[in-house]
Amino acid sequence: MKIQVNLKIDNSVKKQAQKRAKNIGLSLSSIVNATLKQFAKTGELELSSAPKMTPYLEKLVFEARKEYLKGKTYGPFDNVKDLMKHLNS
Repeated sequence: MKIQVNLKIDNSVKKQAQKRAKNIGLSLSSIVNATLKQFAKTGELELSSAPKMTPYLEKLVFEARKEYLKGKTYGPFDNVKDLMKHLNS
C-alpha cells in the first residue's frame, strides 16, 4: 500500500533535485523513497557524498596498520622481479 506524504521544501531545492533525478533517469519520488528505505533499514542518513569504507576495507586497513606498527612492512621495490620474489615467498 502506498500513501501520499506532503513535504515543505524550498522551491529551488525541489527544482534542482528534480533536475538531478531526471538526469539519472529517476523521478524525485523514487529518490525520496530510496532515501527513506535506506534510512529505515540502517538508521543512517547520508548527508554527503564522501567515500565510505566498507567493513572489509576497514578490516584490511586495521590489519595493515597493525603490521606497520610492528615494523612488518616491505618495499618499496626497485623492480618487478624483487616484488614478485617477495610476493611468492
